[in-house]
Amino acid sequence: MNFSQFFNNWLYGEDGYYTNYKAIGKEGDFYTAVSSSKFFGGSIANKIIKSIDEGFLNKDSIILEIGAHKGYLLADIIEFIYTLRPKLLKSLKFAIVEPFEHLRQKQKNYFKEAFADEIELIHHENFCSLDGDSYFIVANEIFDAFPCELIYKDKMAIVENGEIKFEKEPNRYIKEVIKKYNIKKGEISIGFEEFAKAIKDNIKKFEFVTFDYGDLTHRDDFSIRIYQKHLTYPLFDDKLKLNEAYKKSDITYDVNFQHLIDVFENEGIKKIQYATQMVALVDFGLMDLLDILKTKVEQNAYLSEVNKIKTLIDPRMMGERFKMVNFRYES
Repeated sequence: MNFSQFFNNWLYGEDGYYTNYKAIGKEGDFYTAVSSSKFFGGSIANKIIKSIDEGFLNKDSIILEIGAHKGYLLADIIEFIYTLRPKLLKSLKFAIVEPFEHLRQKQKNYFKEAFADEIELIHHENFCSLDGDSYFIVANEIFDAFPCELIYKDKMAIVENGEIKFEKEPNRYIKEVIKKYNIKKGEISIGFEEFAKAIKDNIKKFEFVTFDYGDLTHRDDFSIRIYQKHLTYPLFDDKLKLNEAYKKSDITYDVNFQHLIDVFENEGIKKIQYATQMVALVDFGLMDLLDILKTKVEQNAYLSEVNKIKTLIDPRMMGERFKMVNFRYES
């Protein structure tokens, strides 16, 4: 089978890694910005408020998360909106796109625990059921989980009997991407076009913010890797037994952000900003939020939160490795 099929089955097939609830953070295979500090969601909440104040988003917009896991990020956003602009909670709505019913139930349970009946959580199985004219869409680390093809010396990878072989002639689309981004060795994401078109075709006006690891340029090497209990193994590591890792560990790769941006802009979705996570969170108002915190808690609690935030913005940690891209669209 094509590697993209293998990858998709690994994460989303029957008993796939993402089809069941997985712990994130210390008890899981990896950390995310969401598991590092609530101020990640707080910064995004501040960004939402700014977009409303600027007049781009309506006060009755729907805040939609894609790839929500248990719903922590959306819940953090709601908490900070309550702190910064509580009146907006009377007009804003909150939703998650989640294809798996058992994960929708976990998200509902978490919101019930966090907010009782004060916040209604709306679920959508896909983009086709979206309604409303104005959306703020947030996605953290979703594009690194899109299926990809592996390319080496103009050949596509296939998987046979647990072995990866570069034997297949690329199709027309893959050839075009290879040529456009000068890819001789590495990953090519599959599904950007379908994703961008689905959002544009179902929402009249939206702002979309996403964070992920990657860069604007392809580094002409394989970045694809496996995460097991906070240890990282390159896919082609001799120590890694592919059949043993299959569906039991996370598999991921660096996002080619230029490819993503080009696809969105081809759909008429305008790029507003591309930046490192450090720059983006500061621009969103992270430091202003810390100033507010300093006036409300004791010094030890403040310093504790500062240490957590360092993970988000330190260039040696998530600050430079992760990137943010912000899009806007209005039909």
